[in-house]
Amino acid sequence: MNYETLLYHTDGPIATVTLNRPDRLNTIVPPMPDEFEDAIKRASLDATVKVIVLRGAGRSFCAGYDFGGGFHHWDEGITTDGRWDPGKDFAWATSTYGPTQKFSSLWRTPKPVIAQIHGWCVGGGSDMALSADLVIASEDAQIGTPYSRIWGCYLSAMWIYRLGLTKAKEHALTGRPLSGIEAAEQGLINRAVPFKDLERTVATQAEQLASIPSSQLAAMKLVVNQAYEQMGLHATQTLGRILDGLMRNTPDAERFIERAVDEGVRAVTNDRDAPFGDYSVAGGDRRPDADNVIEP
Repeated sequence: MNYETLLYHTDGPIATVTLNRPDRLNTIVPPMPDEFEDAIKRASLDATVKVIVLRGAGRSFCAGYDFGGGFHHWDEGITTDGRWDPGKDFAWATSTYGPTQKFSSLWRTPKPVIAQIHGWCVGGGSDMALSADLVIASEDAQIGTPYSRIWGCYLSAMWIYRLGLTKAKEHALTGRPLSGIEAAEQGLINRAVPFKDLERTVATQAEQLASIPSSQLAAMKLVVNQAYEQMGLHATQTLGRILDGLMRNTPDAERFIERAVDEGVRAVTNDRDAPFGDYSVAGGDRRPDADNVIEP
């Protein structure tokens, strides 16, 4: 498969998957989910690869799903005759063919995956990153789910299972983002480091994991994953995907998207975020350093 939205590279036992839409902050559009799943499968089936690193090119890891233009990139899977089809949406979202399930190939591969986070890691981008086994972020990264406020619901459920009840409920209801430092302190991610040290820190961690037999890595990943699946992970993910479709099509959500098309995405996100002072209206330490760029 030739990739339009990402890059794939191997260096000895380490495969690197780089989201590569830097001009759009690596927002998710077709065919990214298909290409992503293919890249993870490619690394999984390569006997020389022992560890996978996931990162984003440019100023951010991933700013979530691209809803500019009214979210019509996905019409084939969720509409009939130009109108939202709830039956079609739920069937697609809960099948093995939906975008979230393809990004969840991170979870299913027997090889350990390290997500390298910088800049914005929000919405579906955070669901993707938190499905990795280890998450290492730059200190100034912003990780959050603005869709908690309108037009969405948790997709991977990783925010719920990585945080305890108190913090999970807070972030579910408010959508407040966490900096890399805060995310590490609260146990959402593994570690936060200065941006200048990010790539070196991830490379060192990958090299350490690569020194361990692949079968041992697979066994330890499997036993932890199975424990969380027994806690209801898959059931929660299924419910989240169904609710996400409903929340994208309420009267409030429809007005949100109509305004985004008519007035621009910035207009609606500014209104959404103004009461909280974050995301689109963030300033100071609530906005990632735009000079922190990952070269693909």
